Amino acid sequence: MSAIRENWRIALLVVLLFGSTVALFVPGAPPGTSASEGAGNASLTNLQYGIELSGGARIRAPVVGMTAEDIAVNPNETGQAQREIANELGIDTIDVEVRAAERAGENGTVEVFNRNVTESEVRSALETEGYSGFTIRQGVTDATRQEMVTSIQDKISTSALSGGTVQQVSSPGGRAFISITAPGRDATELRDILEERGVVRVYAVYRNDSANASGNQTWVRQQVLGQEEFADIGNAQQPQSQPPQVPVQVEENAAERFQNDMVAAGFGNGATCSGVNASDYDSVEGIQSDCLVTTLNGNPVFAAGVDTDLGQSFAEGTFVNDPSFVMTTTSMDQARELELNLKAGRLPADLDFDAGGQSSLAPALADQFKTNALITGILAVIAVSLVVYARYNRVEVAAPMVVTALSEVFILLGFVAIVQYPLNLSHLAGFIAVIGTGVDDLIIIADEILQQGQVETGRVFQSRFRKAFWVIGAAAATTVVAMLPMVAFPLADLSGFAIITIVGVLIGVLVTRPAYGDILRRFVLDE
Repeated sequence: MSAIRENWRIALLVVLLFGSTVALFVPGAPPGTSASEGAGNASLTNLQYGIELSGGARIRAPVVGMTAEDIAVNPNETGQAQREIANELGIDTIDVEVRAAERAGENGTVEVFNRNVTESEVRSALETEGYSGFTIRQGVTDATRQEMVTSIQDKISTSALSGGTVQQVSSPGGRAFISITAPGRDATELRDILEERGVVRVYAVYRNDSANASGNQTWVRQQVLGQEEFADIGNAQQPQSQPPQVPVQVEENAAERFQNDMVAAGFGNGATCSGVNASDYDSVEGIQSDCLVTTLNGNPVFAAGVDTDLGQSFAEGTFVNDPSFVMTTTSMDQARELELNLKAGRLPADLDFDAGGQSSLAPALADQFKTNALITGILAVIAVSLVVYARYNRVEVAAPMVVTALSEVFILLGFVAIVQYPLNLSHLAGFIAVIGTGVDDLIIIADEILQQGQVETGRVFQSRFRKAFWVIGAAAATTVVAMLPMVAFPLADLSGFAIITIVGVLIGVLVTRPAYGDILRRFVLDE
């Protein structure tokens, strides 16, 4: 026990090496992954690779839209204002977003996402609705861009493009873009999925009360909910003794209108929607039964009746007190599919691909890069080993130094595997930088201890080690401070290099350098 206490730094190094081994090679060790799942995943390890090492595509594009700022709107009237402005512009309500001010004393914004609407038309529509003192600029708000990032991430995670990443980036001129990376895929496939906006609508289908001239009943298909009026869509679930279902919640400012529309459509007593399979229809126009029909991009994906209790809440006006209901299905598979249809790709706006850019890399070329990077790493290790041995000409000093430096890289790889950080060429450059700074620091430790004469006692060793450690600690702090601005830099390559370098330096200062000191002490004091 005393030996472990005395060499706890070496013990910590061993524990981290074991943890890194588990993270790298045990299937499913990083949460939610396996050793072979997902595009860009290594076949033998849990490492994730970016498009530069696995092939794939990257698209960068701004969000289509313009923003009117300094709009005075009541938080309880945003839904009504949205519909009125959309009607004035002659566009769909999903192309308008009205946001009230988040803090007192501030004004809200109105965003228009339709690329065919001009700035003068937006100004005229807002003035017609009674707004004044506002300014209009091209681009959308940061809140909308955040929604775009979340929605696109959900969209690609539920598609064949699993493993993709989405983030906001900025150009040197300050223009904001959405950057989407999909390892192992081509740009055309990625763009096709992103061009599907994922418009979700719910229609009430019901019979007209009066027959037409031929005596036949006619059917009314009225939109009662748009995708912008869903406050929340829950996960597919099957409560005990109940059928599978997907809970949904309606925005408060749309609840009363939805309630009134349902009563006017005759759903105040419920509806059965018998004999309708939504997948049998290309559009809602072909359905002839009292149903609530959910469509995705105009295609029916779900049709169901209205429960009697829900219908009574419409009729009694109590639905607005708790504007939520469940969509009941016949199986969990159907419930999961409905959940994905409701959630998948509900993009607030379109992306302007023409104003952005795209790049792709063939998997074969990426494999070549990966092989060359591995060869470069091996050559770097050999070169470092030879230089260190030539410097000291003592195996007991040089061998622990090389092993410690490699341990630092191995632990860093374990960290990358745990956080599932996709590796690109810039990250490999960070690994090489970590090797270089690590060996430099180990040489400083060895020189400080060995070049000042015989080490006779542990106290002398500790004094010299502390002196060396202050030097490498100060150098590490300088490196971290220099790299921090790059972490927030809009270019992902620079931020990736900086993150790997910072984490590697911290692992070295906190773990591997002290462990090397303990290893060296055992050899030196035994002389």
